[in-house]
Amino acid sequence: MGMEYLLLAGAAFLAGVMNALAGGGTFITFPALVFTGVPSVIANASNAVALVPASFASAWAYRRDFQNVENLSFKSMVAVSLVGGVIGAVLLVSTPETTFDALVPWLLLAATLVFAFGPKFIPKLRERFHIGPNTLLFLQFCVGIYGGYFGGAMGIVMLAVYSLFGLTNLNAMNAMKAMMAGFINGVSVFVFVFTGNVVWKQTLFMMVFAIIGGYFGAHYGRKLNPKYLRALIIFISTVVTIAFFVRL
Repeated sequence: MGMEYLLLAGAAFLAGVMNALAGGGTFITFPALVFTGVPSVIANASNAVALVPASFASAWAYRRDFQNVENLSFKSMVAVSLVGGVIGAVLLVSTPETTFDALVPWLLLAATLVFAFGPKFIPKLRERFHIGPNTLLFLQFCVGIYGGYFGGAMGIVMLAVYSLFGLTNLNAMNAMKAMMAGFINGVSVFVFVFTGNVVWKQTLFMMVFAIIGGYFGAHYGRKLNPKYLRALIIFISTVVTIAFFVRL
């Protein structure tokens, strides 16, 4: 096994653990693919394919926590997520490599800031703003586009949106988030596969280790202090973001 596959194996395993506990796996696997020579657009698409089983696994794990929300249609949430995911994925595969290379550092920076500060600002936003069902559907549509295009810190953005809508049950919010992320990532994968933007050898290899990492994180990672894990993810994402800015 070459050094690049050792890097991909380690990145995928760590991403699986992170996604099972706190999210942020994209901060690890996407740069790993790029740094092993995969073009950035194909790396982003392949990364989504490699991690999508974890999205559906999370959605299944949260299935008993899902709650119907008054005045909100679950079918409408699924519909706007799917349409947004398709649009985002099509935009990604239509973006010239040089343009996406220039966008990546800014996307990583935005995702890092959301991951780092989003949880602190969500309660403050909830105190000042409240949105209705139609606004929620529109914002979910926008999240779908972002998720299909890049997706870093997408889960935290969804939690913020659901909080502004007035949801307070964290388990129910996580269930909704996991389900919508599964739909967005799943439909994006169809676009990436159909357009031939997946490097299958690396993707399938990473998928195996991401699943192992997800299992490990779900069963053994609960002993880890979430604060320390978040701090580690923020540190890694900051270093990766700086590295991509230097690459410009």
